[in-house]
Amino acid sequence: MHTSPLGLIGALLYTSLLLAANFTASASETRRGAYHGAMATEYPAWFKDSFLNLQDDIAEAKDANKRVMLLFTQDNCPYCNALIERNLAQKEIEELMRKRFDVVAVNMWGDREVIGLDGKKHNEKSFSASLRVQFTPTLLFLDETGQIILRLNGYLPPARFKTALEYVAQNKEKEIGYRDYLAARTPPSTGGELIKEDFFKPAPHDLTRKPRGKPRPLAVFFEQKDCPSCAELHEKVLLDKETRDVIRKFDVIQLDMWSSTPVITPQGKRLTAREWAKALDVKYAPTIVLFNEQDREIIRSEAFFKVFHTQGIFAYVAEGGYKTEPSFQRYLSARADKMREQGKDVDIWRMGDDAAGAKK
Repeated sequence: MHTSPLGLIGALLYTSLLLAANFTASASETRRGAYHGAMATEYPAWFKDSFLNLQDDIAEAKDANKRVMLLFTQDNCPYCNALIERNLAQKEIEELMRKRFDVVAVNMWGDREVIGLDGKKHNEKSFSASLRVQFTPTLLFLDETGQIILRLNGYLPPARFKTALEYVAQNKEKEIGYRDYLAARTPPSTGGELIKEDFFKPAPHDLTRKPRGKPRPLAVFFEQKDCPSCAELHEKVLLDKETRDVIRKFDVIQLDMWSSTPVITPQGKRLTAREWAKALDVKYAPTIVLFNEQDREIIRSEAFFKVFHTQGIFAYVAEGGYKTEPSFQRYLSARADKMREQGKDVDIWRMGDDAAGAKK
């Protein structure tokens, strides 16, 4: 069979293009996404060098007129870094912590032995799991008998963190609950409205499940007026398109946590928004409480989180991740790995108002 020179050239060109295309496809398939936002943290030398025998730690703190603060961390946690480099960089906060607290750091994935208040032995990993630590930093403040006075799940900005320190340092739990203590220090509203989103369902709020149709998980945004943290959530986090997409898999309502707005809860109780927030022990605005299709609370966001963690909290419930993985942090790590395997970059410290992630 005779092949003309032009035909041969064409065949060679086609083969070259095919090989180039296959090479490009192969490179695309094997490229692993980058990982951004991890931050190593150097913890202060004045943190207690504990043997992690909590009974001893509490007794020693009591003798020094202090209280024990358990600080749960993990390596490369940017929120732990913010606690140390942003909050403790403020002189009043550092001085109060050093004067009134023995800070005992626990690595939630660590292997050091911990002797709990009941005398049982754990390693750091199992001890953290037994206390259902889902976020880092998580802080547990203990009284002189080992009871938990206050628990902070996640990072709080300096002003809110200082309020928590003062509450525990001054033994205020003997006089007033922390939620009421916070409310008394919340400036009265000067007007304004809650920030609306197109995925919020309008009132009336009857949250009992209807028999028809496939049930959906429920997300309740507890917010308040004149709330800078609420504004930051809406203006810097919820702008992210993928986050909004996963939120739309829920029935979503927004409530003013101090209002008399009527609500029929998923359990059929007729309460005001204020009463329901108190029953759920909602302390901060914003707090987002997520329920599954069977009306069981699965997880809540009550601290400062950027896009990756906020999106992950919703996905954890929407995708049913909690059914097979009780540790939110393990789920989040696996989710990041899966995204990177697909060639997507992961930035755990990105805000939603970054140009790449903003809604369209």
